[in-house]
Amino acid sequence: MLIGQAPGQQAHNNSKPFSDQSGVRLRRWLKIDEATFYNPDKLTIMPMGFCFPGYKNGADAPPRKECAPKWHHQFLSIIKPQAIILVGRYAQKYYLPQFKSLSEAMTQCDFSEGLIPLPHPSGRNNRWLAKHPWFESEYLPKAAAYIKRSL
Repeated sequence: MLIGQAPGQQAHNNSKPFSDQSGVRLRRWLKIDEATFYNPDKLTIMPMGFCFPGYKNGADAPPRKECAPKWHHQFLSIIKPQAIILVGRYAQKYYLPQFKSLSEAMTQCDFSEGLIPLPHPSGRNNRWLAKHPWFESEYLPKAAAYIKRSL
């Protein structure tokens, strides 16, 4: 299962999550082709918020706070995923609240609980990616291998 933010405007309009450049980058990171990514028998995609939340300060607004507590446990109890890919800080803060930052979550999380934190693949995170070269060289290969075993 992949849990991301709320859908962006393009995904909301297309009714298809990660149907933009962020999705291209995310599939490259995970080494998952588009057919596998959108195959509901292989990967379930669930947002933190179930609608486009609008804009705030020129960017997508945060997901609505009431969605995850109201719906996630119900979906998870039915789907029972082997692994959960947490895309972006909103998902990480909800599922891994013990970590104070994205970097801390990724360096201290060992996938033992089936939780795989990732930064959001948006171009807005290029600065973070440039400051943390270990993400692509060390972390991603381990995460992609774990995900491949789960698929």
